[in-house]
Amino acid sequence: MQLSGNKVRKLEFLLADAVAQGADCIITIGGIQSNHCRATAVASRYLNLDCYLILRTSKVLVDKDPGLTGNLLVERLVGAHIDLVSKEEYANVGGVALTNILKEKLINEGRKPYVIPVGGSNSLGTCLWFFRGYIEAIREIKEQAAFDDIVVACGSGGTIAGLSVGSWLSNLGAKVHAYCVCDDPEYFYEYSQSLLDGLEGGVSSRDIVNIRNAKGLGYAMNTDEELKFVSDIAQATGVVLDPVYSGKAAYGMIKDMNENPEKWQGRKVLFIHTGGLLGLYDKTEQMAPLIGKWRRMDIHESIPRKEGTGKMF
Repeated sequence: MQLSGNKVRKLEFLLADAVAQGADCIITIGGIQSNHCRATAVASRYLNLDCYLILRTSKVLVDKDPGLTGNLLVERLVGAHIDLVSKEEYANVGGVALTNILKEKLINEGRKPYVIPVGGSNSLGTCLWFFRGYIEAIREIKEQAAFDDIVVACGSGGTIAGLSVGSWLSNLGAKVHAYCVCDDPEYFYEYSQSLLDGLEGGVSSRDIVNIRNAKGLGYAMNTDEELKFVSDIAQATGVVLDPVYSGKAAYGMIKDMNENPEKWQGRKVLFIHTGGLLGLYDKTEQMAPLIGKWRRMDIHESIPRKEGTGKMF
């Protein structure tokens, strides 16, 4: 699926469960530029399931057309239905209650909705399907190399929980490091612990994952230094990071490596790129001064010209 990174791993199992239950539509929820929501919308359309997205935005924009930038373009292109809620409404009502409101509305209309919570892992039922995807990911990692550390961005908490549990269950021996791009480490430790407790894991989240703050100015907000880092990495390596998730995580990782070289020296580190490149389109104005290198080609007047020589069709 197009540029979906880690999202495909959980959707492979969650949407199979939806089809098995006879669902005719999918409900999920996330931020206005949620990669999870975009991936869910595309995957749902593959399976001929209608998709309903509850997207969190600012109270200033909640009554306005959300536009066609980044993930929104793809979501609306594949026909997803979008309900906007303000960040304040989201915080006061909660994601579970909001999806339940929409679920009841659709049921009353004769539909058969299947709810995928934020990150696909808020309830035990979806959690089990979710972890199957990440246990498979750990199996693939083990086949490639023996890593000392695994580093990944943390947005909803599902990926770090899945990778941490998968690494722990498989005795991979790699330490999982997460750089959160919203909320704070304490929130994600508690969130991961709730998933582990639901699975009766008998392990502390703090023992299997190290979570650090990398949100900077806030979710989906970037400093010029962060965007310059994304540009520098792309120009040096050809690896394009998204500015909302992997870009902030990689920025935090490299910063920590520079400040604490003794902690990382000699270790084999796997950085997992979780996709989300469409988020770059929401940063074009801010990034424009960082990526120049254009000019009109200089063709000297002495070069012969002949009409029709350069025809393209």
